[in-house]
Amino acid sequence: MATAKKLGEKDVAYLSVLPFMLLRILHSQVWLTISRLMDARGNRRRIVERGIEFEQSGSHLEYLVLLLMPLGQGMPLWRRDGALVMVLMHAGPVEFLSYWFHRALHHHALYSRYHSHHHASIAMALEGEQTPGQATEAAREMDGDGGGDGGEWRQELVAYDVLFAIPVVTCLLTGTISILAYAIYIFYIDFMNNLGHCNFELVPNYLFKCFPPLKYLMYTPSFHSLHHTQFRTNYSLYMPFYDYIYNTMDKSSSTLYESMLKISKEKSLDVVHLTHLTDLQSIYHLRPGFSMFVARGYNQSNWSMITILSPLSWLIAMCTWAFSSSPFAVDRSVLDKNLNMQTWAIPRYSFHYHLKRENKAINDLIGKEIHEADRRGAKVFSLGLLNQGSSLAAAVVSNSVASRTDQVILAGNLDKVARAVAMALCKRNVKIRWEALEVSVAKGIMWRQRGGHRGMDGGDIGDGEARATVSFQM
Repeated sequence: MATAKKLGEKDVAYLSVLPFMLLRILHSQVWLTISRLMDARGNRRRIVERGIEFEQSGSHLEYLVLLLMPLGQGMPLWRRDGALVMVLMHAGPVEFLSYWFHRALHHHALYSRYHSHHHASIAMALEGEQTPGQATEAAREMDGDGGGDGGEWRQELVAYDVLFAIPVVTCLLTGTISILAYAIYIFYIDFMNNLGHCNFELVPNYLFKCFPPLKYLMYTPSFHSLHHTQFRTNYSLYMPFYDYIYNTMDKSSSTLYESMLKISKEKSLDVVHLTHLTDLQSIYHLRPGFSMFVARGYNQSNWSMITILSPLSWLIAMCTWAFSSSPFAVDRSVLDKNLNMQTWAIPRYSFHYHLKRENKAINDLIGKEIHEADRRGAKVFSLGLLNQGSSLAAAVVSNSVASRTDQVILAGNLDKVARAVAMALCKRNVKIRWEALEVSVAKGIMWRQRGGHRGMDGGDIGDGEARATVSFQM
């Protein structure tokens, strides 16, 4: 048994509290950032194709040790018997009681008062470091009391803290507690929580092939996602074997897991809106940033904290300008189960649009994304903020029309952008015709080439002269 040595009058157990809390912050922020970057880059193993509800974004960062009481002076650095006690107490009482407590929270008498905000969005999301109870706490802070007296959600939080404290208290009472065993157990809780809510299938299949019983001892992101979409299945905390025992495992768990690992094609899009970053602080309000800023909204942020982060803001801006060569997804939404919409952002700030030397680079980025949206089957592509400046939009639309096109029909509202597009096309000796439409799409583009007419939906509409239709609606 290795015993922690005292540094003078101070105990190593006390000295390790602050570094331990900082490591928890770092661990959770790494998960948070990686998950959101995967989402922004359109990772194909994304499980739930729905956006995150605003109230689901955690407005706080609570990184407290589960037990704030002293763990005793002269606590050993490591004890194998204590580690074994923690494993057995978690797999037994903690998982068993958590399963039945979770099932009870889904009863209609308890769900709306205590647990509904944990399911505020069908899409799962990492919002800082959250246990099941802390996720409810974050949602309550954003959405108020939710019809209760303001204390019900805290009772759920306290209940989960009591459950997680069972192995630690047992080791304290038996005198087998150790610093490393306690730290590893808290790390395990954080890791499994973040894994289950990252919304991407990250667990490789070979783990279950090498050790088949692992499927009873470790859940996967897709397994837990079914609980957030089906609500009445997969109640287990981290170890699914109680769902197997009590027959509450969703029958599609294995199928969904296998299908997530086999996905090779990008999912098609219907609508794409292209925007850009605004001021230097806007980067913090995107999901890859800090959840405290995301949740509060752009006009309600902690400006004192953002001021402190100003040097970091400039560094991020310079790195974005120097190394970012393609836009990223800011938001994803699905309407009526089949209308897939995404918002993309160009990695440029508003001030870049006022620099003449940046015009070509921004133009190229917009053109690149129009072709990318076309490749992915988008039927509507809209430009937001300064992306719809007349000169930039005209150049992009003109370059997006096929080179062999000799006639263009302008449909919809003839605004300044439409006139600029017409002038740009005329310089290419393309004939322009305007048709008023009662209903038009937002800057949709399609063109007719000799031998066939194809649009952004990829459909073939028949033979005819080389003609293009550009529709505008303000």
